[in-house]
Amino acid sequence: MKLVLNFSIFLLAFSSFSSESFSLTDYQIKRFCANKKRVSLCIKNLREKRSDLQEGKLIEIPVIPYK
Repeated sequence: MKLVLNFSIFLLAFSSFSSESFSLTDYQIKRFCANKKRVSLCIKNLREKRSDLQEGKLIEIPVIPYK
């Protein structure tokens, strides 16, 4: 009985965390790029990455090491 309960909880959790991804909105992109040197280039790059992500293409995300 416990095995069936654990398995059903696992399936519920697995189905709720599907492979959907949430991209940034236009407002979030503008707010993020507001303090960059080249605002228009930053906005253009993030919008291109957002469209690639929505189409299902892989995007490269830079990782900044913690000091």
